[in-house]
Amino acid sequence: MPTIKRDYYEVLSVSRGVGEQELKSSYRKLALQYHPDRNPDDAEAEEKFKEAAEAYGVLSDAQKRAAYDAYGHAGLSGAGGGAGFDPSNMDLGDLLSQVFGFGDMFGGGGQRGGRPRATKGDDLRYDLSLTFEEAAFGKAVELQVPKMEPCGRCRGRGAEPDSSLMQCPACHGRGEQLFSQGFLSVRRTCSHCGGAGEIVKQVCRDCRGEGYKHVNKRLKVTVPAGIANGNRLRVASEGQPGTNGGPNGDLYIFFTVKEHPVFERHENDLHCRVPINISQAALGAQIQVPTLEGPHDLVIPEGTQNGTQLKIRGKGVPEVQGKGRGDLIVHIDVRTPTKLTRDQRRLFEELKAVLPVDNDAHEKGLLDKVKDYFN
Repeated sequence: MPTIKRDYYEVLSVSRGVGEQELKSSYRKLALQYHPDRNPDDAEAEEKFKEAAEAYGVLSDAQKRAAYDAYGHAGLSGAGGGAGFDPSNMDLGDLLSQVFGFGDMFGGGGQRGGRPRATKGDDLRYDLSLTFEEAAFGKAVELQVPKMEPCGRCRGRGAEPDSSLMQCPACHGRGEQLFSQGFLSVRRTCSHCGGAGEIVKQVCRDCRGEGYKHVNKRLKVTVPAGIANGNRLRVASEGQPGTNGGPNGDLYIFFTVKEHPVFERHENDLHCRVPINISQAALGAQIQVPTLEGPHDLVIPEGTQNGTQLKIRGKGVPEVQGKGRGDLIVHIDVRTPTKLTRDQRRLFEELKAVLPVDNDAHEKGLLDKVKDYFN
């Protein structure tokens, strides 16, 4: 009795209206679960892996999918104008490489024609600590960044300058090896030459064949004004070198900003708390408050209440790579004296006798009387 094939959508556990990304995700999950490398000598797992690959091979192809949706499995064998499909002709290595880099996961290496493709180098991270003022106003810094650089003697070849390369005996210059398992034919990067197809006859004496050397590279970097805690700065092409002619990676500097004993930062505004006494609050005063550039005169209006916020424009933090600055927000903290001299107590007792119970209704009269007692 002939075997009845399961519906391809059922095989991949997706609906008929499934999109490309969901289709890939479902196939990837099944391929990982049933791949023969993970299930050696398991005929059932191999069959499920083959079934999933066949289903994805059809549903990922617009023309084959249209034929299958119209005529079912018959549409893939020529009936009804079908596209025709023979799973034995599939190149599974290519199919897997299309699904989120499966070819790399199972040894395919993401290569064509046996040669490794140019690959961008890895990015580097450098953590830099700044004072509050350095972050606010910017700073030129010199960094020592540990990284790899091409060997000066062999220029990244890994071989002595006068030494030639020879064909890899393991892959015969192809850079990859072909492995067959059942109906599968999977290409894998040659482990002997790393996919280059060639090996050196005499390794470089400076880098011992690696082609790169560990260095501490000095870099001068300008930290822009306005950097905040947790921000990062990208320095292009200062990461690890690329392979096979690929570009260098990038350097990312992550900033940690130390706390300030006086100021708190909220976006580009600065906040600070300034204490005044009750006479300054009631009568008004001119005081000096701190800013990042030094003391600044601030007028305290008459009748200032505890918790009042006064704004000094343009005394905050500069905008990163922009124009303008934030503001300084001064939070007024009216302090009540805890110890009084005899004269101070007498004055407060006299003031107490004339203070109205309803301060809101007699606010004007109160301020006048306070002026009289404190002048």
